Amino acid sequence: MSGIVVVFDFDKTTIDIDSDNWVVDELGATDLFNQHVQNMPWNSMMDKMMQELHLQGKTIEDIKQVLNHVPIHPRIVPAIKAAHALGCDLRVVSDANTFYIETVLNHLGIRECFSEINTNPGFVDDEGKLRILPYHDFNRSPHGCSLCPPNMCKGKIIERIQSTFKTEDKRIIYLGDGAGDFCPSLKLVEGDYMMPRKDFPVWDLIYKNRQLIKSEVHEWTDGEDLERILLHIITSLISIDDMKKNDDNTSQMFDCKFETITLGALPKPLYVPQ
Repeated sequence: MSGIVVVFDFDKTTIDIDSDNWVVDELGATDLFNQHVQNMPWNSMMDKMMQELHLQGKTIEDIKQVLNHVPIHPRIVPAIKAAHALGCDLRVVSDANTFYIETVLNHLGIRECFSEINTNPGFVDDEGKLRILPYHDFNRSPHGCSLCPPNMCKGKIIERIQSTFKTEDKRIIYLGDGAGDFCPSLKLVEGDYMMPRKDFPVWDLIYKNRQLIKSEVHEWTDGEDLERILLHIITSLISIDDMKKNDDNTSQMFDCKFETITLGALPKPLYVPQ
């Protein structure tokens, strides 16, 4: 392992859309969604939507088929495979749910690239209905973070990941887009990297609170940008000696994974202006 932990948000980071909205719209439940969206927490509302879709006769297979066609930039999968091939520990931290994420990652052939998925539980019950539960049980044990929605504090997840490092010298690269990705950005330390998607909510929050961020910030715009910047950061952190330890795999790795990437010096941090 390279000692690098790469944390991916899912919606609008790994894939180009919000998976909840995508499923609802593609299954023709937008009007019903609009009736519920103002009346309950998002996570609880999506569980309610799955119950309503089940009553309408929509099946788990219908949901899978919709998820198998989510829009994704063509350079995202190669970027994930390349980071994994370089020995990075890839993880997901997302406010989507396990069913959506695992369905998409399995369809793309990259589920095995991720060591863990941190998200809201999503499972099929005995009636064949998709249930979506909160990551944090906010009724019994609120997480207490004022920055995050009641069902998930991504900052606490990052703290838990950091606690497993012990004395190991590990660096985190965090990629995200939404307001919920701001809290974990505050948990990153010097030597870590934050990659906010430019002109998305987390980028705006970092723009307004740059003095609070201890990590190096590199913004990105689309999948091609994400791939280029992420792989530059990773390769800058991996020493030549580390690469030589994998002589048998090195040439194949670079031939297969970096078809369009020219490896050179890491570009200067694209700091969000203060």
